[in-house]
Amino acid sequence: MSNPVFYAAPEQLMALVPGDLFLLDGPEGRHAATVKRLTAGEPVDMCDGAGLRLICTVTGADKASLTVRVDAVLPEGTPAIPFTLVQALAKGDRDELAIETATELGIDAVVPWQAERSIVRWKMDKAIKGPEKWRQVVAAGAKQARRSAVPQVGSLVGTAGVCELIAGAGLALILHEDAVDSLATVAREWLAAEPDEALRQRGVVMIVGPEGGMSSAEVDAFRAAGARTALLGHHVLRSSTAGPAAVVVLSQELGRWQ
Repeated sequence: MSNPVFYAAPEQLMALVPGDLFLLDGPEGRHAATVKRLTAGEPVDMCDGAGLRLICTVTGADKASLTVRVDAVLPEGTPAIPFTLVQALAKGDRDELAIETATELGIDAVVPWQAERSIVRWKMDKAIKGPEKWRQVVAAGAKQARRSAVPQVGSLVGTAGVCELIAGAGLALILHEDAVDSLATVAREWLAAEPDEALRQRGVVMIVGPEGGMSSAEVDAFRAAGARTALLGHHVLRSSTAGPAAVVVLSQELGRWQ
């Protein structure tokens, strides 16, 4: 079984080497000591949320902190082909379910999208509080999956903002029920074209609409910006399901799970 994961700031972990002791306090330390009830001799992983993992052993605990000894330092780095999920705001917390599941499956970044047909609206304070709530959701998903890296959460974007993301991507995909080519086929064709390392590093952007679907104007704008439509399967998936399903397919087709 994998070790439980706790997060600390990069500047706290970056200089540590095997044999060093580290005190984990604050909310993470209290959770480790009082909720997880970790005790001396148990293994834990300390991560910085950006790809650095320290394999550690607990040496002591009190009610508010945990002390660990660093046994090994494992920089896991960034994937060769980063994945970004552009998730339309959806009702009933389905957008949060989507990004949580996608995080567990390996997404690298999520961007909230105010689509034309999104019932949920982030206005005024919500435009600030919404992304913060998403950060909490992906952090919880990353911890559940024992990830060393926590996905980045972007600011709320509209159609123009999504077009900018498309223009900067190596491959941009509109997950759409009217698409002709399957997601797997589009991914294989892109990979067969042997994109260079720079293009791969620009990553894959996958765009998921709200439960009312994307408007034709949005799809046209995304295509004009360089995105391709792709079909996930024969059935129509919910907004909360499409993104995670796409992460699975693309992870397999683009070699991230090999």
